[in-house]
Amino acid sequence: MQNGNSIQKSKSSPPIVIPDDFEGYPLESFRITPNLSKYLQSVLIPGGFIQDRVERLACDIAADLGNEPFTALCVLKGGYLFFNNLLEKIRQLHRYRLLDNPELQDEAQQIKVEFIRLKSYENTSSTNQIQVIGIESLETLRGRNVLIVEDIIDTGRTMVKLLDLLEQYEPRTIRVTSLLVKRTPLSNGYMPKYTGFSIPNKFIVGCNMDYNEYFRDLNHLCVMNEYGKQKYSSSNR
Repeated sequence: MQNGNSIQKSKSSPPIVIPDDFEGYPLESFRITPNLSKYLQSVLIPGGFIQDRVERLACDIAADLGNEPFTALCVLKGGYLFFNNLLEKIRQLHRYRLLDNPELQDEAQQIKVEFIRLKSYENTSSTNQIQVIGIESLETLRGRNVLIVEDIIDTGRTMVKLLDLLEQYEPRTIRVTSLLVKRTPLSNGYMPKYTGFSIPNKFIVGCNMDYNEYFRDLNHLCVMNEYGKQKYSSSNR
């Protein structure tokens, strides 16, 4: 099996790095309702900027996959919005390719979609494991090109465990894309092949990323303030 991080059929674009000392954009510069803005500190990445970056990631992935079929694994819940936007752009690029090359009409790309959840647990030997929930059987990935779509990678430990698990089923290739990779002291250094943004170790919400199921609907990636973290803490719900 080939690991997608080592495949170099095309050169992937580097992630956009948001510096640690970047304070973000003023909330007043965006259309954020007062009932939400009082819980936020700043806008870290505007929604339009994110959409442009997702389009570039789609170009990178489409260039690598060509017309080959693949299975897209969406890691729920946070990855759902990124997943939908990314796949729509990949499909659009494929349609454009067929228009430019009519001889490829019989080589239509087939995308199989699966939604998974990852559950961590410890067995009796105190070895950290993960359980993949949602897909009927991981056997369906055997011999397939697999694209794992995640919203954010924090420590990287869960992703490494998932890759180790999937490799047992011998997919043809595995590629990983994440909209965000957070720079944290707890990180194991894992970086997916296709990364949108490298961000500071800040408490973020928006763009379908939540805090105890709140703030998913924010159109921008925002930094929460201390008042917001306390107000929506699970201990206060």
